Amino acid sequence: NSLLLVPGMNKGGEFCTMKTRLGCLSKKSDSYSDFSEFLPPAHETTARLSTDEVVRWSESFDHLLAHKYGLAAFRTFLKSEFSDENIEFWMACEDYKKIKSSTKLVSKANKIFKEFIEVQSPREVNIDYRTREKTKQVLADPSPTSLNEVQGKIYSLMEKDSYPRFLRSKMYQDIVNRAHAQGQRRSV
Repeated sequence: NSLLLVPGMNKGGEFCTMKTRLGCLSKKSDSYSDFSEFLPPAHETTARLSTDEVVRWSESFDHLLAHKYGLAAFRTFLKSEFSDENIEFWMACEDYKKIKSSTKLVSKANKIFKEFIEVQSPREVNIDYRTREKTKQVLADPSPTSLNEVQGKIYSLMEKDSYPRFLRSKMYQDIVNRAHAQGQRRSV
């Protein structure tokens, strides 16, 4: 009584669009037996993941974060561990750096501080008191580089802690296996 799963289909037999793939996976966060949501749908031939691409994620943390599907998989892995505040903070900092308007910069800086840095904030990242206070001072007059130091600390924390766990996880191994299986089907 098993359902044949194809790339882009969740366990319920529903097809997941790119937008809903993380949602489909998070609905079954208690079970990581199918990770096809991370693989491009079969009809997206130009976007298919190769085994080489997925294996490259293990070569460096930068490779993982730079790849659309790698970042999505890592975010979902962290959500499964209830520790996604670090990657969400890192991504918010990446967006922050791109802001050109000083008004928007101030607004985004305040939002990031209240959401991630302030003590008892909803998604508080794990930083020391000195870094927290220094960041608070720097954000009094924000610039695009104001969050670089604290972002670097969170990046290092993820690289040394979360990233190795991700690479050892069943989730990553399943993604590698799926990409390999897709590659095998393409070469037949």
